Amino acid sequence: MSARPSAFGGTLRAIGWIGLGLTAVAVALSDFLARAPAGATGVGPMLEAPSEAHPFGTDLLGRDVLSEALHGLSVTLGDALLATLVAVLLGGLAGAMAARLPNPMSAVLRWLFGVLAAIPALLLAIVIIGLTARDYAALAAGLAAAPFAFVRAFDKVDVKSTHAEYARATGISSTTLLKRDLTYEFRDTLAQTAARALAAVTIILSTLSFLGFGSIPPGRDLGLMIAAAKASYLSAWWTAAFPALALVALILFARLAAGLDEGERA
Repeated sequence: MSARPSAFGGTLRAIGWIGLGLTAVAVALSDFLARAPAGATGVGPMLEAPSEAHPFGTDLLGRDVLSEALHGLSVTLGDALLATLVAVLLGGLAGAMAARLPNPMSAVLRWLFGVLAAIPALLLAIVIIGLTARDYAALAAGLAAAPFAFVRAFDKVDVKSTHAEYARATGISSTTLLKRDLTYEFRDTLAQTAARALAAVTIILSTLSFLGFGSIPPGRDLGLMIAAAKASYLSAWWTAAFPALALVALILFARLAAGLDEGERA
């Protein structure tokens, strides 16, 4: 009975990684696939519905929505990858290392990051941007997602495991044991940790842009595209629907790649 859920979960993760791979290909070829340069206005009539000439329609400035969605996806994924790197290094990796520090120090770090994890990630990102600038939105998203990754990685470590006790009894130093654990244990979960962080920071970044704290024009990401289409949500649904579908697909693929049984937060 347990083999079926495991096989189903493996299939979902494979779908997620395939989807992320296809997304990466689309981003890499965005300049070739797009019908117009990023931000090009007057490409077609204003607010034209999806047609053969413009499969995703046009927006209020006559921009081709398909082209803009591809360029926006490129900006979104680029910022999200940078934020993911920050979250994995300062969250997942740091948490795995902190759990193996001497008890007083590890307990203080666990408490500190636990407090930070109690703050909504979006609010934490807005505070960081408020203290710096919108140019650092990707860094802010990564820092905001890091506490959750830190706590998850910290709590997964079993410093009293049988193999750890045996290693210490045989005279293996703590430094050597730390290197071994990080090499084998963290490496095995790195892909899932990164995929989970990618989903989390993408949500944070797109929400920041939607609220006006993220992407700065003319470099529009998907969140900013959706925000810019607010005036025409009902009269020209395609201006927001297609960027939103691209954003949902990216987040969904990342969550599937991470494994749906691992929780929803970074």
